[in-house]
Amino acid sequence: MSLSERGVRPISGTPRRSLARRLAFVCALGLLPNGAAAQSLRGSASSLDLQTEQARRHDFTYLRGPAQVHRFVDTGRLVPVNGGRDYTLRGVSFPFARPLVKLFIERLSGQFRLACGAPLVVTSLTRPQSYQLRNASDRSVHPTGMALDLRRPPGTCRQWLERTLLYLEDQGVIEATAERHPPHYHIAVFPNQYAAHVDRLTARAAGRASLPRVYTVRRGDTLWGIAQRHRTSTTVLRQANNLSSTRIYPRQVLTVPESEP
Repeated sequence: MSLSERGVRPISGTPRRSLARRLAFVCALGLLPNGAAAQSLRGSASSLDLQTEQARRHDFTYLRGPAQVHRFVDTGRLVPVNGGRDYTLRGVSFPFARPLVKLFIERLSGQFRLACGAPLVVTSLTRPQSYQLRNASDRSVHPTGMALDLRRPPGTCRQWLERTLLYLEDQGVIEATAERHPPHYHIAVFPNQYAAHVDRLTARAAGRASLPRVYTVRRGDTLWGIAQRHRTSTTVLRQANNLSSTRIYPRQVLTVPESEP
């Protein structure tokens, strides 16, 4: 919903084969089950109903202007979102969001960079009612601080992002819409549900991390294939096993560290 986006520039310096491998690796982290396809990123009245209902259930205030935004920052109900290695801000007038929205951006952008080798671009966050765009819905939840807009990336990175958003919709933790003018994704994060979702992932990762694993190489195996099956990367496997290259041989025993999903 930000007017700052005027087009999409391709990600440079990323060979197609290595990009495809990174995308496959991140999909193997368990983020994108087949059920994601049942959701849709098309906007609708029911989508707006869901977003406004979640704002009501979370008892979020619709902020009227800049002064109220800064009061919410002073009391910690909104937190600064400054960008970093994994995501950047473009044309964001008020770089603040609910704390769980910031966590969502940090987690999603880290996985996006792993998949695509580029940062996510955030084009809007909290936007008070006096700064709403003329084409914005009068039921927009941007004034509550629970929404963000993301620039639409090109090619396979767009496919990865859309599948991830669909998966998270299926989990009931966000509502996402693909907007066309300009092309971007509007995402409303449901903080309580997202916090529970992250807690489940963290607990699952902790349980797996307590169980050291080894793998015996079989004929026809590749290091990349082993990494795919065990939701890790060839770099992690090489470091864990002091390998100078990706060459492996049958009956070789490898230590397989667990990666954070």
